[in-house]
Amino acid sequence: MRLLLVEDDVMVASGIKLGLSDAGYAVDWVGSAERAEEVLRKEAFDAAIIDIGLPKMDGLELTRRLRLPEMANPAMPVLILTARDALQDRVQGLDLGADDYMIKPFELPELLARLRALLRRSQAATSAVLSFGPIELDTANRRASARHQGGSTSIELGPREWTVLEYLLIHAPKPTSKDKLLQALTGWDKEITSNAVEVYISRLRAKLEPYGVLLRSIRGFGYRLEHDTDSQ
Repeated sequence: MRLLLVEDDVMVASGIKLGLSDAGYAVDWVGSAERAEEVLRKEAFDAAIIDIGLPKMDGLELTRRLRLPEMANPAMPVLILTARDALQDRVQGLDLGADDYMIKPFELPELLARLRALLRRSQAATSAVLSFGPIELDTANRRASARHQGGSTSIELGPREWTVLEYLLIHAPKPTSKDKLLQALTGWDKEITSNAVEVYISRLRAKLEPYGVLLRSIRGFGYRLEHDTDSQ
């Protein structure tokens, strides 16, 4: 999942970005609403985390503008951060298009939990556990497993294998384009080639096929998960 962080305090932004990156997200950071608006007109993100107290244009006005149809993803979930605890500020943020808010200071685990909830709602998922056939991905506890008659078996996944599988599970049984996977894997400060996506797909195939879940290539587009019931 690719996130945009809009925060003018460098130390705060560095801490949030590190925590989100450690949780497996690809995070891009900008320090002003003006730069964020420029980026959001051109690039699509899965969610944005926006501080209200930005210089010049504030986070509330940015939240209003990013809902405009000319933005790359006007339906993107938005979590606003604020040091203001006045009810009016929180209500205004929600009325302008924010999906949730957090008051500073906050704990990283709560930020991650709220972010997961927003992403689930945006993808019409109701549970923290994503599943397809016997495969289950517990996004809250970062555990992957496969169910079988004897119980379940843990599946060890690297951070980027996790990201690819999570994206495929969210969109299953629909196919996912290689471009979307590439975008989910990387931010501005990390370059990944389309060949690298194929490497992660190949690794996932080897880990999923023993449980009857196939990762089909769709020529010229991307990949789709399929459940081979005959192998069960």
